[in-house]
Amino acid sequence: MDSDVEKDRRFATTLARGLSVLRAFRPSDDGLGNAEISDRTGLPKSTVSRLTFTLQSLGYLTHTRRHDRYRPGPALLALGNMASASMSFVDLSAPLMQRLADETGTLSLLLVRDAGRMLIVKTWRPRAVASLWLEVGHRLPFHGSSSGQAMLAALTEDGFAQAVHEADGDRGLTPPQAMEDRRAAHNQIVTQGFVITDPASYFAVNIHAVAVPFMARELGEPVIFTCGAMPEALSVARMQNEVGPKLLAAVRDLERMMGQGGGLGGRDL
Repeated sequence: MDSDVEKDRRFATTLARGLSVLRAFRPSDDGLGNAEISDRTGLPKSTVSRLTFTLQSLGYLTHTRRHDRYRPGPALLALGNMASASMSFVDLSAPLMQRLADETGTLSLLLVRDAGRMLIVKTWRPRAVASLWLEVGHRLPFHGSSSGQAMLAALTEDGFAQAVHEADGDRGLTPPQAMEDRRAAHNQIVTQGFVITDPASYFAVNIHAVAVPFMARELGEPVIFTCGAMPEALSVARMQNEVGPKLLAAVRDLERMMGQGGGLGGRDL
């Protein structure tokens, strides 16, 4: 979070801390105790205890199965579904991305910027293809992922600066490295329409991915559509020659359905 924003009298620190508690949860968690939440958020355990009690009282957290561990609650699920339903591009993209997943045998993803990382908010799995896949709620780094580098390229200058500040060096994302990633991804978008991060620098050796940014008017900033699979199923050549162009075509179809123009608007970096 920008320190200047935190100093603004309008900034509600308690609310920000409560939201940081909710963001501490990961899909693989079997619930979290206050001590674990404290470790992940950097908040004192006494503060976490008050926040989790309040969030549980309001239905945003629950601990019905094991009373010492909290889990996301029904109010949080309702809030997420309401947000998704209010953004028309999410529903419109679903048949396009499912068809793409089926045709290419890859996992199609929708990711948004979540502070200093990329958050998976939707997945479309290919039918009749069994493999190990990323799940909704996983966070990917900016540096070392096609999705992250596509986002760095698509953000405005102010958004880029904020993202780099919030990443706070995550996986070596210094400001010079971030600018290098931004320029490289921008060049790929301009020349071919999609971003493929060099597998040698990818954050996980068992994932290959290609990404295309989409300007979500309801959010006021880009989101990223991505296709990914294990390297043996998705080589760089296949991303370059088949999956990348098909992903780009799907995003362009979505832009036409939304009545939007495509690309980065010729913005120079």
